[in-house]
Amino acid sequence: MGQAGNTQEKMEKRETKRPFVLATVMLAMFMGAVEGTIVSTAMPAIVGDLGGFALYSWVFSAYLLMNAVTVLIYGKLSDLFGRKPILTFGIIVFLIGSVLCGTAESMEMLILFRLIQGIGAGAVMPIATTIVGDIYTKEERAKVQGYLSSVWGISAVSGPALGGLLVEYVSWRYVFWINVPLGILAIAGLWLYLHESVEKKKHEIDYPGAFLLTVAISSLMIVLVEAGTNWSWTSPQTLGLISLSIFTFVFFILQEKRAAEPMMPFNIWRERSIFIANMTSFTTGVMLIGISSFLPAFVQGVMERSPIVAGFTLTAMSIGWPIAAAVGGRLLLKIGYRTTSLFGGAALILGSIMFVTLTPEAGPLWAAAGSFLVGVGMGLTSTAFIVSIQSTVAWQQRGIATAANMFMRNLGNTVGAALLGGILNSSIISYMKRNGAADQDLSIDTANVLLNESERMKLSMESKTLLQDALTNALHSVYLVVLVFSVVSLLFILFLPKNEQTAE
Repeated sequence: MGQAGNTQEKMEKRETKRPFVLATVMLAMFMGAVEGTIVSTAMPAIVGDLGGFALYSWVFSAYLLMNAVTVLIYGKLSDLFGRKPILTFGIIVFLIGSVLCGTAESMEMLILFRLIQGIGAGAVMPIATTIVGDIYTKEERAKVQGYLSSVWGISAVSGPALGGLLVEYVSWRYVFWINVPLGILAIAGLWLYLHESVEKKKHEIDYPGAFLLTVAISSLMIVLVEAGTNWSWTSPQTLGLISLSIFTFVFFILQEKRAAEPMMPFNIWRERSIFIANMTSFTTGVMLIGISSFLPAFVQGVMERSPIVAGFTLTAMSIGWPIAAAVGGRLLLKIGYRTTSLFGGAALILGSIMFVTLTPEAGPLWAAAGSFLVGVGMGLTSTAFIVSIQSTVAWQQRGIATAANMFMRNLGNTVGAALLGGILNSSIISYMKRNGAADQDLSIDTANVLLNESERMKLSMESKTLLQDALTNALHSVYLVVLVFSVVSLLFILFLPKNEQTAE
């Protein structure tokens, strides 16, 4: 820790305006945070315009896949070459992807451009959070996490409202283009206010590890999206990709053990608190994407509310998150990481129960209340995990340790988007087959119509009811799975060390 302390001291001698760095970091995080809320709100309009409802989950999965894969690479590179150049590169790639997304003419094009956007996004959250770990002391980090989490609250209020306004009065394309001025300002702030002292030496980048991990995750995700819908679980494609995923993951582990500078140093996982934090982040990541991806479709398609109202139900989650994070930052100094996380785990279960019991008649307020509780759970657990992890490792591993935790949440997002998207599609198909959809010439892509108000009005009452019931039934299945993951999250938290009562 001595070398880490010296590095930090050098940085602080050159950089005395920490508030400006914090503001810049918050702007970069806002750009990443607002992306999720705006796109989720705009997705029904995008599908209504471009078609391809069966590809709905791929718009999220493509972005999350590249985000999940690159986050570890960026985290490691930031430890080797410094935070500033790596974060700058990530923001530039993110902006290129954003501009291209706004020009998409088909769902396939949008998915391709979301891949590019995701490659850049992998740098934003982990490195921004790591910078805060670098320039603030252990005690200060707990309080500053409240400021960082307020970004989610601001994006929650402005994102869905702005997304809804752009969709209704301009075009859904602007939900992507709005990132450009934010990204340019963030880059300017980085180079004006952040000064680093990084040891200059030749490094060996773990390219084989990055390649093997990319193949392993990609193979798994394609199986989760396609199997049970377009492929059977015993088809050659499914079995082949599962085998490829297992094979490459085993080789990834072997590669990391022998690499001079591994992309994922497994020694940090030997810390019990880090292992539990990372596994819980995976399960909460599955929950998070299950709620934020599909809730707007339910509110607009089944409850027949506007995009702004749909956005409001997600806003509640991101309001609960920063409030809980601010409270959690103070709680963990008094009652410890474990107890703070247990409160968060209980809130996750309560929120999930509300989603399982959600009906069209319950209205948006019930959905918003469930979102708020899940946000409280996420705020308490994520704050405790990040502060704990950054207090456990030295500067030279802080980037990869922070990135590893976000990687696990992103991996949860990726697996969740694919798994829950597959459950949604197969449940809709199954329900429609059981209830005579073929007689009415309805298919899963006909669900596009529910998300376009003018087209929905043209449906016969019988067809509309069948489609809405199919979507309601499918989302009920999705939220049952979300509830299971919330219970697993709490079980993981119970294994956190009991003797860790105060921040180190």
